Amino acid sequence: TVLIYGESGTGKELIARAIHYNGQRKDKPFVVVNCASIPRELLESELFGHEKGSFTGAHARKLGKFEIAKGGTIFLDEVGELEMLLQAKLLRVIQQKEFERVGGTELIKTDVRIISATNRDLKKAVENKEFREDLYYRLNSFPISIPPLRHRKSDILILSEHFIQKFSAKLQKNTKGFSKRALKLIYEYNWPGNVREIENTIERCLIITDKDIIDVEDLPAHLRTGESSTGIEYTGPLFSDETVIPFEKLKEEAIRHALNITNGNIVEAAKRLQLGRATIYRLMDKYKIENRSSE
Repeated sequence: TVLIYGESGTGKELIARAIHYNGQRKDKPFVVVNCASIPRELLESELFGHEKGSFTGAHARKLGKFEIAKGGTIFLDEVGELEMLLQAKLLRVIQQKEFERVGGTELIKTDVRIISATNRDLKKAVENKEFREDLYYRLNSFPISIPPLRHRKSDILILSEHFIQKFSAKLQKNTKGFSKRALKLIYEYNWPGNVREIENTIERCLIITDKDIIDVEDLPAHLRTGESSTGIEYTGPLFSDETVIPFEKLKEEAIRHALNITNGNIVEAAKRLQLGRATIYRLMDKYKIENRSSE
């Protein structure tokens, strides 16, 4: 078993995928379970499956992730959030390679590689009686620690170039890179959201700019000031379904919405959109957006 340590957004799942696809199980399933995002009352069923009628709403048998991952790899993200009951059941899977579905009595044999990840100090959790010591040592047989992006500054420029290429192709743009001033700010920023934050920041930059070089005014406001973003930073995918929205329409509607909820305050709208004032004025002129309120 492999246990990957790292802050949120450092790329723990990417490491897990790399381990899987470079191993002997690469042609078998790679199954991801985020132990922190699934309600506790549903997590046992998600992991181990359930039998028909085992609880209210269980209208049919359901296979759990351990069965789906048969022969392959299961990646347990945020494994430190498992409650004690599930920790015991997971320990049994590791030691005896068997489990039972919720509401069932049949012993199901399993052959999976378990890779876990956490942003918690599990050793401290063991000391605080929040995590089983025996499970900790089982999971921690091959630990991997991923340092945060602020501790590997050289990776920032490499990742920036990678994501420029990735999103230029995805968005069908000819963006060549950053200006020297913008690149300096990107390098000096501490990136608390790590790889995930830099990826989504660069995607956002490419969406809002029409230029082939991203300049300072295209960067989010908190990057320009060198401060961490205030409030809740969204770090998930920009789109979660198959809807395709024309980029020009997306930018226009975003500006109209920001002006609407700020009662036409351009300074505040620019701040909410994480744009420079020059950029929002340019885009307002481009989309012929009239602002009937003064700043």
